[in-house]
Amino acid sequence: MPAAMKIAIVDDEKDMRQSISQWLALSGYDTEAFPSAEEALKALGPDYPGIVVTDIKMPGMDGMQFLKKLMGSDSSLPVIMITGHGDVPMAVEAMRIGAFDFLEKPFNPDRMTQLAKKATNARRMVLDARALRRDLSDGGQLMKKLIGTSGAMERLREDILDLGQADGHVLIEGETGTGKTLVAHALHAVGARAGRKFVSVSCAALGQEALVARLFGPAQPEDPRLPAVEEARGGTLVLEDVEALSEAAQARLLTFVNDEGTPPETRIIAISNMQDEGRTCEDALRPDLFYRLASLRITVPPLRQRGEDILTLFTSFSDQFAEDYGCDAPQISAQEATQLLQAPWPGNVRQLFNVAERAVLQSRRGSGTLTSLLMSDHDEMQPVMTTEGKPLKEYVEAFERMLIDNTMRRHKGSIAAVMEELCLPRRTLNEKMAKYALQRSDYL
Repeated sequence: MPAAMKIAIVDDEKDMRQSISQWLALSGYDTEAFPSAEEALKALGPDYPGIVVTDIKMPGMDGMQFLKKLMGSDSSLPVIMITGHGDVPMAVEAMRIGAFDFLEKPFNPDRMTQLAKKATNARRMVLDARALRRDLSDGGQLMKKLIGTSGAMERLREDILDLGQADGHVLIEGETGTGKTLVAHALHAVGARAGRKFVSVSCAALGQEALVARLFGPAQPEDPRLPAVEEARGGTLVLEDVEALSEAAQARLLTFVNDEGTPPETRIIAISNMQDEGRTCEDALRPDLFYRLASLRITVPPLRQRGEDILTLFTSFSDQFAEDYGCDAPQISAQEATQLLQAPWPGNVRQLFNVAERAVLQSRRGSGTLTSLLMSDHDEMQPVMTTEGKPLKEYVEAFERMLIDNTMRRHKGSIAAVMEELCLPRRTLNEKMAKYALQRSDYL
């Protein structure tokens, strides 16, 4: 289990605290003990990275009062209550208030371990979900996920910052796999609605009757949520695959948009995934609705137009998968770097992500090459060379930047080690790092 998960043991009896702590420590848990509820409350915040095991009967603040305090601070914190003989009705009341479970003295230590495992797993899921929600509401963190230094990505980030502050509805266009949903999250997170609801509906994933019900109501027995237009009120409503809306659904949506007024109470971000040659989102939607939804527009660039971002992304994804799989990230040659830069990438960033994972897996096995992966990925990837040629100087610079970046990562920012491995004098390395905007502090 991750070391971050703790168990706080609260009991006024020293022997009981020590025995529970020792048993759970032997089971692999990180424990901390407190002689009173008052002492424990000083250390247990709303995002405490673990669970609580507490006695019910204690002098001063008893277990029931302690539980109410904990639930008031963080209602998702798992609390296991320890009861004496005859205190079961009190334990049942504790469960009603929000306790995770209870143990009656004398209890089986193995039962304690089982409950602790169940409670810590539940706590980990809650904390992971909270971290994800914070990430998706943090504009700064989301902007960092839009990796790349190419002109196309610089313009995209500028567009997000500008349009995020505006009130109008937004249409996001781009090829499949370019990251349009991430852009929608970023638009919400950097704008005035950042702290409000963000509701996303896939217009292509539901039948038209179910889609109209999901958007406008009435709620269905199998899906008792509020209609999406009500659920998102005052925040952001994202319509993925907006071109899949039927004429009837478009008419309902237009009425909703018109009733919202200017500026709208609820912002709509429409995402178009149209790939049919010769057709656009404008062709699929009725004109009055299209122009209302497309008052502001963002086009997410395809990967093949992002130059050396391809190598930056590949390195980032490879490092991520290498950590997940417990192995070293593959080191790629100049030829492989060129092939990455020249590949057409019809699946864009999503496809590069998948290729990076497969490259790490085959490197761990000690077999296969990146070239073979690129050639066998999909029929659309052949031939490897794109029709969008680049000057040799751009390929050389992209590979050079990736090589210095990878070497700095591997040596954790040690300038001396990088100089030795790449056979570069200090001044030359400094000049190249400045040229490619590489900061030593990022690798320490």
